[in-house]
Amino acid sequence: MSTRRRAWLTLGAVVLGGGGVVTYAVASPSAGHGTGGQARRPVKVYDLALKGTTNGKRELPRTDTRQFSLLGVSWTGATKRLHGTAQVRTRSAETGQWSAWHGLEAADPLEDPEAGPDARGASEPVWVGPSDGVQVQVVGRDGATRAGLPRGLQVNLVDPGVVTAAETRAEPAAFVADATPGDSTSPTDSASPGASASPADSASPADSASPAGSVTPADSAPATGSASPSDSASAAPTDSASASPSASTPVAPPSTVPEPPIVSRAGWGADESLSPDPSDYNADVKAVFVHHTDGTNDYACSDSPAIVRGIYAYHTQTEHWNDIGYNFLVDKCGTIFEGRKGGVDLPVLGAHTYGWNRESAGIAVLGDYTSAGATDAALASIARIAAWKLGQYGADPAGTVKLTAGATQTNYFGTGFTSGTAYTFNRISGHRDGYNTQCPGNSLYPQLPTVRAWASGPVQGLKLTSLSGASASGSTYYTKGAITAKWSTTTPGSLISKFELLVDGRTAATASGTATSAGATLAAGSHTVAVRAVHQSGKTTTTAALTVVTDTTAPTFTTAPKLSLRTGTVSTTAVPVTLGWKATDNAALKSVSLLSPTTAAFGPATTGSSRTAQPGTASTWSMKAYDYAGNTRTSSASFTPVILQETSAAKAGTWTARSSTNYLGGTSYSSGSKGASLTWTFTGRSASWVVSRASTSGQAYVYVDGTKVATVDLKSTTTSYRQAIWTRTWSSSAQHTVKIVVVGTSGRPTVTTDGLVYLK
Repeated sequence: MSTRRRAWLTLGAVVLGGGGVVTYAVASPSAGHGTGGQARRPVKVYDLALKGTTNGKRELPRTDTRQFSLLGVSWTGATKRLHGTAQVRTRSAETGQWSAWHGLEAADPLEDPEAGPDARGASEPVWVGPSDGVQVQVVGRDGATRAGLPRGLQVNLVDPGVVTAAETRAEPAAFVADATPGDSTSPTDSASPGASASPADSASPADSASPAGSVTPADSAPATGSASPSDSASAAPTDSASASPSASTPVAPPSTVPEPPIVSRAGWGADESLSPDPSDYNADVKAVFVHHTDGTNDYACSDSPAIVRGIYAYHTQTEHWNDIGYNFLVDKCGTIFEGRKGGVDLPVLGAHTYGWNRESAGIAVLGDYTSAGATDAALASIARIAAWKLGQYGADPAGTVKLTAGATQTNYFGTGFTSGTAYTFNRISGHRDGYNTQCPGNSLYPQLPTVRAWASGPVQGLKLTSLSGASASGSTYYTKGAITAKWSTTTPGSLISKFELLVDGRTAATASGTATSAGATLAAGSHTVAVRAVHQSGKTTTTAALTVVTDTTAPTFTTAPKLSLRTGTVSTTAVPVTLGWKATDNAALKSVSLLSPTTAAFGPATTGSSRTAQPGTASTWSMKAYDYAGNTRTSSASFTPVILQETSAAKAGTWTARSSTNYLGGTSYSSGSKGASLTWTFTGRSASWVVSRASTSGQAYVYVDGTKVATVDLKSTTTSYRQAIWTRTWSSSAQHTVKIVVVGTSGRPTVTTDGLVYLK
């Protein structure tokens, strides 16, 4: 602990529930540290030995601990493998509930002569969130003997601390610190009896683990700036490869694609004192291997820096690597974190895929993707970082490459590799392609083809979804001129350089890679419109072209709206009429609407509609024609239906008046005398004769303007009243006479008339 910190910290000691003593520090009232005077808590690692049992298991019963958020199991011997099953349960610090058992996946074995004799074998670390209790069991493969389990088994608990300015905003003004050799503790602060390994767990000196509950030093303040390649360290577990890393810092080559945003080591709070050795570099990056880190997927993305710190502490303090193993880490929200130091734009030698580290980079996704796939945001970031790194060396992310094995082994699929021999890999491969592990999970691994396609380009799934400002008729669109094209893709916008709206094959508008629409104004005439997507690699995809006609001419009513009387039942409130019209357009007529005296919509080919009109009232019949470009024209005409009673007709022969509410006006004329007649004179453009009908009704002649035009039979099997049985329409309004004459039909001579209706 630094002298500066001692000036304002009051030290005390607390017993670690499961064993071991750690000190705590409380800021003095006058202390001002961290952002806004708030606390920072450095990363801590607690190591608890696992005890042997009579059935050959190694275990740690349910144990109270100081708070931790990440854990794993480690053992003596970096190159030894765990031939067995390790499972853990943890207790939530927030709810007090114990989790279900979680299996730990063994990490790649260490083969790094520079890592030192204290390097340990270990499982992959698991993020469990803030926890204060743990239970562990490790069972050998045979399930009965401890011979299959390595010595020195421990569970290693990591408290990632609170070290970045953003994280301190919600933290109390205190942090946990280590006891240093000079620190004294009170007698009551001794470790609990369960903190040390049992005699049965110390078979030999080589089997002894770190004292139960001991804390690894991690007091150094986090770096405040990004480490440059020359002053940062990057030596950690690697495989023995066929090629040696470069002895000096190489020059970063430019990439064919943009560099994505990357959170620096300082940004996530790396304590650079944990990895003091200089960085090693490969000659280039031929491939990237995708991993998952295991653990929960329910973490908040605000926890991601802490998760990365936890993995970093686990790799350096538990496994005794010289740095975090992955070159990059990605969370489920798509944030990319710098992993191993040495320069994100340089071919830093990582420790992520046993046997293949010398020619590759490693990208780990935070979480467990065994049964659930990674988010699109995470996949997009994998694709971006992979494309950028491979683009520095002219490699197509969708291609394959020969990699030289640095170790003799078998991968997850049973493919055997011999050290020094070249084998074909996808440029973007999964961890399981190179090593016998389930990583990156059964759900993320099938997503890698999508990552390759996104990283390589061209843009996938480009569709023109709509064309606003235009309407389609068949395969042709019509517009007044201003259009907005909207599109969608399955490739994330972060991997797209730009979109271009093409009119007649030329760029009319340009939009960003995250845009979903662009507009343009088209000149009069016919055009082709398409959208071109430019991937960050420069590859392009273009939609099929649409034909778009710019039309600014309004439709025309070649026949204005007009009414004519039709047959049907007449009343004092409704006269049956036919509304007729004809509309055309120079390009494409879309529809016609009736606006008044009522509303209706019609297709472009319709030219008539049966309606009713109010008698005795002048009504304006207004219609509007629309074309597909959005041009419109309105046409109107006014008509008045008039009912002429029998009493207004010139009468000849014998007629009898009849009264009934069934008749128009309550009365009608009836006659059975042959030759009896009624004559109406009016000025209008359409007329209809209204009668009553029955089985005994006879026939009548109809004369128009002195000329016989029809013989009308009024006989009907059912009795009906106020029936417009005969109509006549003229092209224009004029004076006309309509005369009806009783025929005197044998056996049924009677004709009952109920008046005449005309339109003026």
